[in-house]
Amino acid sequence: MKKEYWNKPTMDLWDRLYIFEVIRGLCITGSVFFGNMWKWLTFRKGALTAYYPEELRADYSSANRGRHLLTTRADGKVQCVSCNMCATVCPAYCIEIQSAADFNDPFHPKSPDRFEIDYSRCIFCGFCVEACPEDAIRMSKDTPNFPGFDRENMWATQDLLMNWQPASDAAKSYPGSGQAHQEVHP
Repeated sequence: MKKEYWNKPTMDLWDRLYIFEVIRGLCITGSVFFGNMWKWLTFRKGALTAYYPEELRADYSSANRGRHLLTTRADGKVQCVSCNMCATVCPAYCIEIQSAADFNDPFHPKSPDRFEIDYSRCIFCGFCVEACPEDAIRMSKDTPNFPGFDRENMWATQDLLMNWQPASDAAKSYPGSGQAHQEVHP
């Protein structure tokens, strides 16, 4: 015995064909398409694709997270103590750290022998910066520009992360540098 419901929706043939909803969706899509086409034909700025990497966006948010930086101590060694917290918290699994022991330094017995970030997998979430207890990794506010045609060029090694100087960054000083980086405006 089939149970009958008092609020059962009734649909006639036209409702079951969804023809009106299909036409409504085509009208919405067509209006957006022809609106953007009209902006392009009248040389106004519209929702067009930028030709990356030849054209760069100028409207990045002030909360933009750019390239990673490894900070250094006063003696020039990397601030990182190889705790692997950044690699553990990374949702994209793009950070690889290989530890080395230095028992001559009682304050920093571990340091990274290899610290690499795979930018082809990084989602720039900033979790690694938040998880670092030593403030060894930071993200610059520089405009990200990472074009690459093969995966080997998308790996950032420890030397690149330590020696790369951003064009513009927060006025926060880096350990070991002795001064705050000044913002550069082109």
